[in-house]
Amino acid sequence: MNTPRQAARQRRRRRRRTLILGTTVGLTAVSVLAYLLMGSSPDRTADAGTAVAAPAATSQKKAATATATATPSATASPTGSPSPKASPATTTAKPSPKDTPRPPRETSTKPPSTGRIKPNTTYQGVATAYKAGVGDGACLFGPSPDLMVAAMNTTDYETSKACGAYVLVRAANGRSVTVRITNECPLPCAPGQIDLSEQAFAKLADLKLGRLPITWSLVSPSTVGTISIRYKTGSSRHWCAIQAIDHRNPVRGLEVRGAGGWRQLPRTAYNYFVSADGSGCGGAIRITDIYGEQLTVSGLTVRPNVVQPTQVQFARH
Repeated sequence: MNTPRQAARQRRRRRRRTLILGTTVGLTAVSVLAYLLMGSSPDRTADAGTAVAAPAATSQKKAATATATATPSATASPTGSPSPKASPATTTAKPSPKDTPRPPRETSTKPPSTGRIKPNTTYQGVATAYKAGVGDGACLFGPSPDLMVAAMNTTDYETSKACGAYVLVRAANGRSVTVRITNECPLPCAPGQIDLSEQAFAKLADLKLGRLPITWSLVSPSTVGTISIRYKTGSSRHWCAIQAIDHRNPVRGLEVRGAGGWRQLPRTAYNYFVSADGSGCGGAIRITDIYGEQLTVSGLTVRPNVVQPTQVQFARH
Protein backbone atom coordinates (compact mmCIF):
# COMPACT_ATOMS: atom_id res chain seq x y z
CA MET A 1 0.00 0.00 0.00
CA ASN A 2 1.41 3.34 -1.07
CA THR A 3 1.93 6.02 1.38
CA PRO A 4 0.28 9.39 0.85
CA ARG A 5 3.61 10.78 -0.38
CA GLN A 6 4.08 8.03 -2.98
CA ALA A 7 0.51 8.51 -4.19
CA ALA A 8 1.17 12.23 -4.68
CA ARG A 9 4.30 11.49 -6.72
CA GLN A 10 2.41 9.10 -8.99
CA ARG A 11 -0.28 11.74 -9.61
CA ARG A 12 2.37 14.32 -10.59
CA ARG A 13 3.99 11.81 -13.03
CA ARG A 14 0.62 11.09 -14.66
CA ARG A 15 -0.01 14.86 -15.08
CA ARG A 16 3.43 15.37 -16.69
CA ARG A 17 2.84 12.46 -19.09
CA THR A 18 -0.58 13.88 -19.98
CA LEU A 19 0.95 17.34 -20.53
CA ILE A 20 3.77 15.99 -22.66
CA LEU A 21 1.33 13.90 -24.71
CA GLY A 22 -1.03 16.85 -25.17
CA THR A 23 1.86 19.11 -26.19
CA THR A 24 3.08 16.52 -28.71
CA VAL A 25 -0.38 16.11 -30.16
CA GLY A 26 -0.82 19.86 -30.31
CA LEU A 27 2.51 20.38 -32.04
CA THR A 28 1.63 17.66 -34.56
CA ALA A 29 -1.73 19.26 -35.26
CA VAL A 30 -0.10 22.66 -35.73
CA SER A 31 2.45 21.16 -38.15
CA VAL A 32 -0.26 19.46 -40.16
CA LEU A 33 -2.29 22.67 -40.28
CA ALA A 34 0.74 24.68 -41.39
CA TYR A 35 1.50 22.17 -44.12
CA LEU A 36 -2.05 22.31 -45.36
CA LEU A 37 -2.02 26.10 -45.38
CA MET A 38 1.23 26.17 -47.35
CA GLY A 39 -0.13 23.71 -49.87
CA SER A 40 -3.17 25.89 -50.55
CA SER A 41 -1.14 29.14 -51.03
CA PRO A 42 -2.28 31.18 -54.20
CA ASP A 43 1.30 31.65 -55.42
CA ARG A 44 2.02 27.96 -55.31
CA THR A 45 -1.21 27.21 -57.10
CA ALA A 46 -0.39 29.68 -59.94
CA ASP A 47 3.13 28.33 -60.31
CA ALA A 48 1.89 24.78 -60.42
CA GLY A 49 -0.76 25.66 -63.04
CA THR A 50 1.80 27.41 -65.24
CA ALA A 51 4.19 24.53 -65.00
CA VAL A 52 1.50 22.12 -66.09
CA ALA A 53 -0.12 24.29 -68.84
CA ALA A 54 3.08 25.46 -70.52
CA PRO A 55 3.85 22.18 -72.31
CA ALA A 56 0.25 21.94 -73.53
CA ALA A 57 0.37 25.48 -75.00
CA THR A 58 3.68 24.74 -76.70
CA SER A 59 2.26 21.57 -78.23
CA GLN A 60 -0.82 23.42 -79.52
CA LYS A 61 1.34 26.14 -81.09
CA LYS A 62 3.46 23.56 -82.87
CA ALA A 63 0.36 21.75 -84.06
CA ALA A 64 -1.12 24.99 -85.41
CA THR A 65 2.13 25.80 -87.21
CA ALA A 66 2.24 22.35 -88.74
CA THR A 67 -1.35 22.71 -89.91
CA ALA A 68 -0.71 26.11 -91.49
CA THR A 69 2.37 24.80 -93.27
CA ALA A 70 0.64 21.73 -94.58
CA THR A 71 -2.52 23.60 -95.72
CA PRO A 72 -1.65 26.21 -98.42
CA SER A 73 -5.24 26.43 -99.60
CA ALA A 74 -8.77 25.60 -98.52
CA THR A 75 -9.47 21.91 -98.51
CA ALA A 76 -12.57 20.00 -99.37
CA SER A 77 -14.41 17.52 -97.22
CA PRO A 78 -14.61 13.89 -98.34
CA THR A 79 -17.96 14.62 -99.96
CA GLY A 80 -16.40 17.26 -102.20
CA SER A 81 -18.03 20.30 -100.58
CA PRO A 82 -15.77 23.08 -99.26
CA SER A 83 -14.71 22.76 -95.62
CA PRO A 84 -16.35 25.30 -93.28
CA LYS A 85 -13.16 27.17 -92.52
CA ALA A 86 -9.85 27.54 -94.25
CA SER A 87 -6.59 27.61 -92.33
CA PRO A 88 -5.72 31.08 -90.93
CA ALA A 89 -2.60 31.02 -93.09
CA THR A 90 -4.54 30.21 -96.27
CA THR A 91 -4.48 32.75 -99.12
CA THR A 92 -6.45 32.57 -102.35
CA ALA A 93 -4.08 32.08 -105.25
CA LYS A 94 -4.55 34.41 -108.19
CA PRO A 95 -4.50 32.76 -111.62
CA SER A 96 -1.34 33.40 -113.58
CA PRO A 97 -1.55 34.85 -117.11
CA LYS A 98 -0.87 31.35 -118.45
CA ASP A 99 -3.81 29.90 -116.53
CA THR A 100 -6.22 32.71 -117.41
CA PRO A 101 -8.64 31.56 -120.12
CA ARG A 102 -8.06 33.48 -123.28
CA PRO A 103 -10.26 33.89 -126.35
CA PRO A 104 -9.16 31.89 -129.43
CA ARG A 105 -6.85 33.64 -131.87
CA GLU A 106 -9.15 33.10 -134.85
CA THR A 107 -12.26 35.11 -134.04
CA SER A 108 -15.08 35.63 -136.51
CA THR A 109 -15.66 39.33 -135.91
CA LYS A 110 -13.99 42.46 -134.62
CA PRO A 111 -15.39 45.88 -133.76
CA PRO A 112 -16.46 47.88 -136.85
CA SER A 113 -13.93 50.10 -138.56
CA THR A 114 -13.28 53.60 -137.27
CA GLY A 115 -11.87 54.89 -140.57
CA ARG A 116 -13.14 57.92 -142.46
CA ILE A 117 -15.59 55.95 -144.58
CA LYS A 118 -18.13 54.28 -142.31
CA PRO A 119 -21.07 51.97 -142.98
CA ASN A 120 -24.60 53.37 -142.88
CA THR A 121 -23.33 56.92 -143.40
CA THR A 122 -24.25 59.34 -146.18
CA TYR A 123 -21.62 61.78 -147.44
CA GLN A 124 -22.04 64.96 -149.45
CA GLY A 125 -19.68 66.08 -152.16
CA VAL A 126 -19.26 66.71 -155.82
CA ALA A 127 -18.82 64.38 -158.78
CA THR A 128 -16.32 65.03 -161.58
CA ALA A 129 -15.25 62.85 -164.50
CA TYR A 130 -11.96 61.41 -165.84
CA LYS A 131 -10.88 59.03 -168.60
CA ALA A 132 -10.51 55.71 -166.77
CA GLY A 133 -8.86 53.75 -169.59
CA VAL A 134 -9.11 50.05 -168.66
CA GLY A 135 -10.33 50.85 -165.16
CA ASP A 136 -6.98 50.36 -163.38
CA GLY A 137 -5.52 52.94 -161.03
CA ALA A 138 -3.66 53.56 -157.76
CA CYS A 139 -5.26 50.49 -156.14
CA LEU A 140 -3.38 48.27 -158.65
CA PHE A 141 -6.27 45.88 -159.16
CA GLY A 142 -5.55 45.67 -162.87
CA PRO A 143 -8.06 46.04 -165.68
CA SER A 144 -11.67 46.17 -164.54
CA PRO A 145 -14.36 43.91 -166.04
CA ASP A 146 -16.52 47.02 -166.47
CA LEU A 147 -15.87 50.74 -166.33
CA MET A 148 -18.27 51.60 -163.50
CA VAL A 149 -15.23 52.72 -161.51
CA ALA A 150 -14.15 55.87 -159.68
CA ALA A 151 -11.24 57.62 -157.98
CA MET A 152 -11.68 58.66 -154.33
CA ASN A 153 -10.30 61.98 -153.07
CA THR A 154 -6.99 61.63 -151.17
CA THR A 155 -8.52 62.38 -147.76
CA ASP A 156 -11.20 59.69 -148.02
CA TYR A 157 -8.86 57.37 -149.93
CA GLU A 158 -7.01 57.13 -146.59
CA THR A 159 -3.88 55.25 -147.66
CA SER A 160 -5.85 52.87 -149.91
CA LYS A 161 -8.49 51.95 -147.29
CA ALA A 162 -11.15 52.96 -149.83
CA CYS A 163 -9.79 50.57 -152.46
CA GLY A 164 -12.40 48.06 -153.60
CA ALA A 165 -15.29 49.85 -151.86
CA TYR A 166 -18.59 49.84 -153.70
CA VAL A 167 -20.20 53.28 -153.52
CA LEU A 168 -23.74 54.27 -154.43
CA VAL A 169 -23.67 57.80 -155.90
CA ARG A 170 -26.88 59.83 -156.10
CA ALA A 171 -27.49 63.05 -157.97
CA ALA A 172 -30.09 65.70 -157.15
CA ASN A 173 -31.97 64.82 -160.33
CA GLY A 174 -32.81 61.40 -158.85
CA ARG A 175 -30.36 59.38 -160.92
CA SER A 176 -27.85 57.03 -159.27
CA VAL A 177 -24.96 54.74 -160.14
CA THR A 178 -22.90 52.21 -158.20
CA VAL A 179 -19.14 52.36 -158.77
CA ARG A 180 -16.10 50.52 -157.42
CA ILE A 181 -13.16 52.55 -156.10
CA THR A 182 -10.04 51.61 -158.05
CA ASN A 183 -8.11 54.89 -158.10
CA GLU A 184 -7.12 57.97 -156.08
CA CYS A 185 -8.07 61.54 -156.98
CA PRO A 186 -5.25 63.82 -155.79
CA LEU A 187 -5.55 67.50 -154.94
CA PRO A 188 -7.40 69.67 -155.82
CA CYS A 189 -9.99 66.94 -155.18
CA ALA A 190 -11.67 67.90 -151.90
CA PRO A 191 -13.01 65.65 -149.12
CA GLY A 192 -16.30 64.15 -150.26
CA GLN A 193 -15.43 64.48 -153.93
CA ILE A 194 -15.49 61.45 -156.23
CA ASP A 195 -13.95 61.48 -159.69
CA LEU A 196 -16.13 59.16 -161.75
CA SER A 197 -15.17 57.42 -164.95
CA GLU A 198 -16.76 59.21 -167.88
CA GLN A 199 -18.99 56.16 -168.38
CA ALA A 200 -20.23 56.36 -164.77
CA PHE A 201 -20.70 60.15 -164.84
CA ALA A 202 -22.79 59.81 -167.97
CA LYS A 203 -25.26 57.69 -165.97
CA LEU A 204 -26.00 60.77 -163.84
CA ALA A 205 -25.77 63.75 -166.19
CA ASP A 206 -24.30 65.08 -169.41
CA LEU A 207 -20.51 65.06 -169.40
CA LYS A 208 -20.57 68.71 -170.51
CA LEU A 209 -21.85 69.61 -167.05
CA GLY A 210 -18.39 68.86 -165.61
CA ARG A 211 -19.31 69.03 -161.89
CA LEU A 212 -22.37 67.64 -160.18
CA PRO A 213 -23.49 67.90 -156.52
CA ILE A 214 -23.95 64.38 -155.12
CA THR A 215 -24.45 62.30 -152.01
CA TRP A 216 -22.83 58.89 -151.65
CA SER A 217 -22.65 55.92 -149.29
CA LEU A 218 -21.19 52.43 -149.06
CA VAL A 219 -23.10 49.45 -150.41
CA SER A 220 -22.55 45.70 -150.16
CA PRO A 221 -23.54 44.27 -153.56
CA SER A 222 -24.69 40.75 -154.29
CA THR A 223 -23.19 40.49 -157.78
CA VAL A 224 -19.65 39.57 -156.80
CA GLY A 225 -17.84 36.23 -156.76
CA THR A 226 -15.19 35.18 -154.27
CA ILE A 227 -12.07 36.94 -153.03
CA SER A 228 -8.70 36.42 -154.72
CA ILE A 229 -5.20 36.92 -153.32
CA ARG A 230 -2.16 38.21 -155.18
CA TYR A 231 1.49 38.40 -154.13
CA LYS A 232 3.27 41.41 -155.59
CA THR A 233 6.06 41.06 -158.13
CA GLY A 234 9.33 40.41 -156.26
CA SER A 235 7.68 38.58 -153.34
CA SER A 236 9.46 35.59 -151.81
CA ARG A 237 9.84 33.83 -148.47
CA HIS A 238 12.08 36.69 -147.34
CA TRP A 239 9.90 39.65 -148.37
CA CYS A 240 6.36 39.79 -149.65
CA ALA A 241 3.48 42.14 -150.33
CA ILE A 242 -0.07 40.75 -150.37
CA GLN A 243 -3.23 42.11 -151.95
CA ALA A 244 -6.89 41.10 -151.64
CA ILE A 245 -9.02 41.45 -154.80
CA ASP A 246 -12.76 41.34 -155.50
CA HIS A 247 -13.85 41.71 -151.87
CA ARG A 248 -17.48 42.73 -151.34
CA ASN A 249 -16.71 45.16 -148.51
CA PRO A 250 -13.67 47.42 -147.95
CA VAL A 251 -10.77 45.62 -146.32
CA ARG A 252 -9.86 46.91 -142.90
CA GLY A 253 -6.71 44.84 -142.33
CA LEU A 254 -4.71 41.82 -143.41
CA GLU A 255 -2.75 39.48 -141.14
CA VAL A 256 -0.37 36.61 -141.72
CA ARG A 257 0.29 33.71 -139.36
CA GLY A 258 3.89 33.08 -138.44
CA ALA A 259 5.73 31.33 -135.63
CA GLY A 260 4.46 33.87 -133.10
CA GLY A 261 0.82 33.75 -134.22
CA TRP A 262 -1.16 36.30 -136.22
CA ARG A 263 0.67 39.45 -137.27
CA GLN A 264 -0.99 42.59 -138.68
CA LEU A 265 0.77 43.86 -141.81
CA PRO A 266 1.11 47.57 -142.61
CA ARG A 267 -0.81 48.84 -145.61
CA THR A 268 0.69 50.89 -148.42
CA ALA A 269 -0.86 53.62 -150.56
CA TYR A 270 -0.69 51.22 -153.54
CA ASN A 271 -3.02 48.78 -151.75
CA TYR A 272 -0.63 46.00 -150.71
CA PHE A 273 0.10 44.73 -147.19
CA VAL A 274 3.84 44.28 -146.69
CA SER A 275 5.83 41.78 -144.63
CA ALA A 276 9.27 43.38 -144.76
CA ASP A 277 11.04 40.51 -142.98
CA GLY A 278 9.19 37.71 -144.74
CA SER A 279 7.25 36.65 -141.64
CA GLY A 280 4.16 34.68 -142.70
CA CYS A 281 4.91 34.83 -146.41
CA GLY A 282 3.32 31.75 -147.96
CA GLY A 283 1.36 30.93 -144.80
CA ALA A 284 -2.24 31.43 -143.73
CA ILE A 285 -3.80 34.84 -144.36
CA ARG A 286 -6.60 36.48 -142.38
CA ILE A 287 -8.61 39.36 -143.88
CA THR A 288 -10.92 41.67 -141.91
CA ASP A 289 -13.51 43.96 -143.46
CA ILE A 290 -14.80 47.26 -142.03
CA TYR A 291 -17.78 45.46 -140.49
CA GLY A 292 -15.43 43.33 -138.40
CA GLU A 293 -15.91 40.05 -140.25
CA GLN A 294 -12.77 37.92 -140.58
CA LEU A 295 -11.96 35.37 -143.26
CA THR A 296 -9.02 32.96 -143.12
CA VAL A 297 -7.36 31.69 -146.28
CA SER A 298 -4.89 28.78 -146.24
CA GLY A 299 -3.03 26.70 -148.80
CA LEU A 300 -1.70 29.54 -150.97
CA THR A 301 1.94 29.71 -151.96
CA VAL A 302 4.09 32.70 -152.84
CA ARG A 303 3.48 33.10 -156.58
CA PRO A 304 4.40 36.66 -157.58
CA ASN A 305 1.86 38.55 -159.72
CA VAL A 306 -0.51 35.57 -159.93
CA VAL A 307 -4.15 35.98 -158.97
CA GLN A 308 -5.03 33.03 -156.73
CA PRO A 309 -8.78 32.51 -156.16
CA THR A 310 -10.22 31.47 -152.80
CA GLN A 311 -13.58 30.05 -151.74
CA VAL A 312 -14.53 32.85 -149.34
CA GLN A 313 -16.38 36.15 -149.46
CA PHE A 314 -17.58 38.72 -146.92
CA ALA A 315 -21.25 38.78 -145.99
CA ARG A 316 -23.68 41.37 -147.38
CA HIS A 317 -24.74 44.34 -145.26
